[in-house]
Amino acid sequence: MDQAALGEIRDLINRHKRWDLIFAAVGLLCLGIAALTFTALVIDMALDGAPRLSADFFTNFPSRRPAQAGILSAWVGSTLVMLVTAAAAIPVGVSAAVYLEEYAPKNLLTAIIEINITNLAGVPSIVYGLLALGLFVYAFGFGQSILSAGLTLGLLILPVVIVATREAIRSIPSAIREAAYAVGATKWGTTWDHVLPYSLPGIMTGVIIGMARAIGETAPIITIGALSFIAFLPPAPIQGEFPFLSFEWLMAPFTVMPIQMFNWTSRPEAAFHQNAAAAGLVLLLMTLSMNALAIYIRYQLRKRIKW
Repeated sequence: MDQAALGEIRDLINRHKRWDLIFAAVGLLCLGIAALTFTALVIDMALDGAPRLSADFFTNFPSRRPAQAGILSAWVGSTLVMLVTAAAAIPVGVSAAVYLEEYAPKNLLTAIIEINITNLAGVPSIVYGLLALGLFVYAFGFGQSILSAGLTLGLLILPVVIVATREAIRSIPSAIREAAYAVGATKWGTTWDHVLPYSLPGIMTGVIIGMARAIGETAPIITIGALSFIAFLPPAPIQGEFPFLSFEWLMAPFTVMPIQMFNWTSRPEAAFHQNAAAAGLVLLLMTLSMNALAIYIRYQLRKRIKW
């Protein structure tokens, strides 16, 4: 190869390297802008809301007097709704993903189902609220209850859980399945003992993303009739008498943190806006706590697999 051809190759390589550096610099700049914007918003919210964070703020009901208002009914409602959402979406989503990836035949019907699941992940949340209003509130007769809200948000995050679980299962090397089959394992034994344990980190990531989206949703919850002002708590799930567990709370009226924040920000007084900022901090801490719990569970499962 002559020197002219070598020179052209060097120029081409150097030109591509320059474009790589430019792209990396632009990407780093965009990341920095996004991080600074998010940090500024969180700091501004913390400066406004931190003075209101106290024990009374967590134990008081909402009030027309901003100094006496609290988020007791809101954070209890959010917690109970998230319990129903997780109980409804995680088992169904993981099971559906396992069936589609490991058992379902590859035909036209399966392809249509897969396309629809992917598209449902991008449907606006208000559509799920309208669906739940007709299905859970009226058709099934659940009313404007915690059960209706949890099932609504479960439908909302179900496509996210299914897609993330399928991607996690696909990432498992086929050699693991083949080794299990070689020693006489059944398809279900291979899936339960090998595929699911190794794919749990990816599954937990999808669950984290879905639950983080659900806890901050407002539109579908308002659509099914969540209260914006509530001064009582639902019945306790645990009782002192046999059978000790009560499910009356599932049919109780409720409110959640985003709706409480919306109620306060719609008022003209600056003190209510300060309460909304404090509630936003609490909602952020609740989301981070959920993520931390999921990461801890994922770490423990990974450690068990390694042993």
